[in-house]
Amino acid sequence: MGRHADTSARRGTALAVPPLAIAAVVAVVVLAAAGVTWWAVGSGGCDDPAQVRVAVAPEMAPVAQEVLGGGLGEDVCAEAVVTAQEPVSTVGELGTLEPSALPHVWVPDSSLWLARAQDEQLEAGDPVAVSPVVLATSSTAVDALGWSDAPPGWGAALAAEQRLAVPDLATSAEGLAALGAVRTALGGDADADNAVVQAVLAAERAGGVSVDDALAAGSDGASDAPLVPVSEQTVYSTNQEVSGTALTAVYPAEGSPYLDYPVVRVGAAGEVDPVAVDAVVGALTSEAAVTAARQAGFRGPDGAAPPDAGEPLGIRAEAPERLELDPAAVQALLGRLSSLVAPSRILTVFDVSTSMEAPAGDGTRATLARDAARSTLSLVPDGYALGLWFFAAEVQDDQDWTEVVPTRELGASVDGGTQRQALDEALTTIPSRLTPGGTGLYDTTLAAVRAARSDYDPTAVNSVLVVTDGTNEDANGVSLDELLSTLESEADPERPVKVIGVALGPDADQEALQQIADVTGGAAYSAVDPADLQTVLFDALRQRD
Repeated sequence: MGRHADTSARRGTALAVPPLAIAAVVAVVVLAAAGVTWWAVGSGGCDDPAQVRVAVAPEMAPVAQEVLGGGLGEDVCAEAVVTAQEPVSTVGELGTLEPSALPHVWVPDSSLWLARAQDEQLEAGDPVAVSPVVLATSSTAVDALGWSDAPPGWGAALAAEQRLAVPDLATSAEGLAALGAVRTALGGDADADNAVVQAVLAAERAGGVSVDDALAAGSDGASDAPLVPVSEQTVYSTNQEVSGTALTAVYPAEGSPYLDYPVVRVGAAGEVDPVAVDAVVGALTSEAAVTAARQAGFRGPDGAAPPDAGEPLGIRAEAPERLELDPAAVQALLGRLSSLVAPSRILTVFDVSTSMEAPAGDGTRATLARDAARSTLSLVPDGYALGLWFFAAEVQDDQDWTEVVPTRELGASVDGGTQRQALDEALTTIPSRLTPGGTGLYDTTLAAVRAARSDYDPTAVNSVLVVTDGTNEDANGVSLDELLSTLESEADPERPVKVIGVALGPDADQEALQQIADVTGGAAYSAVDPADLQTVLFDALRQRD
């Protein structure tokens, strides 16, 4: 069955909350390229209000909606456009999109993201709220481990016999902060780095378990529920959504790193009235915002707990000691962990048929594909090798595909620049490359698999990533049955090449992509909702199984 990315809430918490009943908020949800947008009207009754774009971590979106939806003051001719967006997506866009497409104000879950976007113009201010990173598991497991009265240190907890659910470190500030805490607690030296690496590898060898499954096991009260690094607010909100309070937060002895939800002014803020930006920042750091955040399970910036904190909701009222992390050291740790993962060699194949002119989000499918691909490219490690083809029908003589950039490592030198830069420049041309005549999906897929196999790297995971919004329309090419049988007969166990299909829009042939994925050991994704595309591409590029 195809995989459909769910961008509504990273931890299954924030966007599951119904919109708050605020009269000033327009009751229409608009799909955006990487999130869900509310038009929070606060124009002070003026005719031409300035629009301040605000991107917030998904779990903080209801708080931002409540605070900004009430208006920005009678003297401020402005309105806020609030988008719930994963911080990793915002980081990708900061390095690739034009200022006119970027937020003016950004509220990520952690200041660690600012280190990932260090080349951008960012000015971090006060936090909306904070939430300590804890280890969540079942209360039964906590009792069995003897941690009820004497919690372990970070190193001891991750070395315990209890399984560990390691979040995706590329997208999870909680997971990265937790491993940074282990490193800090153990002295921050090479031995500490080795202990972190060993913990991650041990978790993988024991059989990976997802964060969602680990939280479900904890909520069910399983005695073998894995330990999972999450924010304290996740424990709070999860226990509110399920019957019973089996999920419990373990606060390691050395203290906890905190998610700090800073209110960040982005360089793009210079294009809008500074009074309007000041009003938004002021609203997000006001006492009203702190109160709303605490009601949602966050702590105030001073560590004040939610009003009903305590055992019934799996968290304690007393704030844990704050364990400070060095962002540069955490980034170095992430780099070391990333280097342990087998590299990927991916031939990416993008549909440039004229159907890509169809509207999507604030643009077309072609502009959406361009922006999502460029943003995703900025997040992929230099050790990945990527190439680029475009396809439609007879785009190069009687051939349905054309090679645009040969497959090379992203850090490789190419014509005075790098492979990453060459790909970025080529991706910007997608909207201008659209070609009439239909979609030559099957011939292109077969040719791409053969090309990837001839260019095989035995040290890497070798894949073909196909992004299409249509169905095969080449009557002179191979049929689906012929494609599947050929892929099966030509499969080489010594040189496996998987096909990862991304169906963009409702007209794409998801079923055919799924069959192709099945016969090659790949995966098929659906991005019917434009908000899904960047997340789908990022996940697809890192497909390992």
